Amino acid sequence: MRIARWLAGSEVGEGFVEGDQVLAFPRGLGVADVLAAGLDAARELHGELEGATGPALAEVTLLAPLVPASVRDFVAFEEHVEGVSAGVEGKSDVAPEWYDAPTFYFGNPHTILGPADVLHPPVTERLDFELELAVVIGGGPGAGESNLDPEAAASVIFGYTIMNDWSARDLQAREMKVRLGPAKGKDFGMSLGPWIVTADELDPYLDDEGFLAIRAEVFVNDELIGEDLVSNAGWPFPEFVAYASRNSRVVPGDVLGSGTVGNGGCLGELWGRNGSLTPPPLVEGDVVRMVVEGVGELVGRVGSAVSAPALPRARVRSRARRRPL
Repeated sequence: MRIARWLAGSEVGEGFVEGDQVLAFPRGLGVADVLAAGLDAARELHGELEGATGPALAEVTLLAPLVPASVRDFVAFEEHVEGVSAGVEGKSDVAPEWYDAPTFYFGNPHTILGPADVLHPPVTERLDFELELAVVIGGGPGAGESNLDPEAAASVIFGYTIMNDWSARDLQAREMKVRLGPAKGKDFGMSLGPWIVTADELDPYLDDEGFLAIRAEVFVNDELIGEDLVSNAGWPFPEFVAYASRNSRVVPGDVLGSGTVGNGGCLGELWGRNGSLTPPPLVEGDVVRMVVEGVGELVGRVGSAVSAPALPRARVRSRARRRPL
């Protein structure tokens, strides 16, 4: 099953993508309701629409397939870490701590973009994309619980969508010298889409160790830039979810990105390997197209940059511990 949100005229629709048409959920249900109910309930809902018809997919504008409750983005591909570190640190390096657990940062659920949206980045000289596959959490026996094991975590994986984690590498590099982040180098835009493909649709691609052996590709202006197998991640997806739930919770509507795939999944990796800004950073007018086997195609367009008001530098003041008398 494929689940989407769309714009038909001025009306937002939410439902299934069935062949070349879209079918709204019955009873006014939305994507959030369906995710909360879980995958089994979604199958029953899909059965209710047997024989139904709806608008043509080509006649609606696809939106981001959900409004995330939260966004976690992992850094789970060793090859990506090797390449990016070469550009940042001058040598390829994977910290020993990387192997201990699937590290992530929290993204911004308020700047999610859909397939038809144009990215308006901050002023940057090193605009980049990141090709990822993301898990969407649904209802299940472990939904909302803490400290899930991988088996329980697998039961709350509702489906998958493509993620493009847009990145301003110059802003990111500056702020991470403060040993916190990423922040403004990332939180201006993250694209999701074109829809959610339910987990059962990708089960045939699971290998013997539980990794999804599907091909992911990224093109800039129709030139192939990177390609990898999602199964080259350091951990399978249920282990991402299990780790995210440690002393915390994952709930329906949470999105967990795989992190950037290797072998050119972002420009930053290639800049590190090439020792130069080759291929060049993204600029206004560029089109980034991501294709993930079994999921679909997500297109992102780069628009004009947006200047923000300047802020003053930190005030270096007296560190007196008492107020003057």
